[in-house]
Amino acid sequence: QVRLIESGGGLVQAGGSLRLSCAASGRTFSSYGMGWFRQAPGKEREFVAAISWSGGTTNYADSVKGRFTISRDNAKNTVYLQMTSLKPEDTAVYSCAADFAGIARVTEREYEYWGQGTQVTVSS
Repeated sequence: QVRLIESGGGLVQAGGSLRLSCAASGRTFSSYGMGWFRQAPGKEREFVAAISWSGGTTNYADSVKGRFTISRDNAKNTVYLQMTSLKPEDTAVYSCAADFAGIARVTEREYEYWGQGTQVTVSS
């Protein structure tokens, strides 16, 4: 069983920054691939970013490339999403997910465990 808890969401003005954190339980966190996804009201959940178990491989959605950075600290069992130059269209509930294969997957259905999510609201 893996438990994922997100934090760091909030209200920010357009152009601002936020850093999301996802703390994971379990001694094998360092072997998981981790991903961030988001779901805006009335829309499907979409991929944002992913990172491999070692941090050596990352993937990003085109809409966030150059603005968001995913990273991880395996000693702290935590994955981060640094978000800069935020836009109103980034408003969504952001959730982290864990994948036992350890790679930076971009497909939602390939993740085994999910957190509850944290709300990010970007005002114009």
